[in-house]
Amino acid sequence: MSVNTNWQRWGTVKVQGKVIVVTGAGNGMGRDVTLQLLKAGASVAAVDLNKEMLAETEALAGGKSKTLSLHVVDVSNLTQVAALPAAVVKAHGHVDGLINVAGIIHKFRRVEELTYEEIHKIFNVNFFGSLHMVKEFLPLLKKRPEAQILNVSSMGSYVPVPGQTMYGASKAALKLFTEGLRMELVGTKVGVSLVFPGAVSTNISTNSGAVTPKEAKAMAAKAGSFKMTSSPDAAAKIIEGFEGNVYHGFAGNDAQMMDRISRLVPEQAAKIIQKQMASLLD
Repeated sequence: MSVNTNWQRWGTVKVQGKVIVVTGAGNGMGRDVTLQLLKAGASVAAVDLNKEMLAETEALAGGKSKTLSLHVVDVSNLTQVAALPAAVVKAHGHVDGLINVAGIIHKFRRVEELTYEEIHKIFNVNFFGSLHMVKEFLPLLKKRPEAQILNVSSMGSYVPVPGQTMYGASKAALKLFTEGLRMELVGTKVGVSLVFPGAVSTNISTNSGAVTPKEAKAMAAKAGSFKMTSSPDAAAKIIEGFEGNVYHGFAGNDAQMMDRISRLVPEQAAKIIQKQMASLLD
């Protein structure tokens, strides 16, 4: 992952000794980001909708400690998010960074087959959830000597995935929001980064309620030939992007390769993914 030094205001930042808020910390990449940050010497305010999964993350981190606080919050609920900064400051004294990992997918269905409720839910979590977190924590971050925001988008934001069109649209909205925010904060002490995971091995399908465990097993069998990035490896790339204040970072060779192809021959890139994912949609 390269660092675009033209857009850095204060260079790289190390997570050691920093207080970082992580959403989606109860499972998948968010959990692995949390565990790796703690191992690197950071303090983490772990945010997730699921109390039991947060408790599992805490257990994996070695149990209760002063460096880890748990916050059961629905990021799509602005009232809950608005109360979060005060809770984090109470637990840790201040906030140095924010990593928005929380995200969900919808059922593998065509747009015409999705309900408006399903579509709105995707945008409420994937886009508005990150927007809520950024707007509520930004005043605190601007007070720090140096601070960093990182939003996790998706390869699906620049290459369409049939059956996940509205998911991709929500992540594309997050992409442009993050890029615009970075430009707005040039010259301040707050950096803004964006990471695009490709196919990552997590339980997002079942955790999102998009499929049942039985359906997920069948989908995994269909997708058996797809090479996927492990969740810990993706988490490492997210932290690398956070520390390096990258403009665009990629978690997975597939994400980086498809980014290049989509810039040169966008329709061909879309057809490559369509061919790979056709069996899942059917």
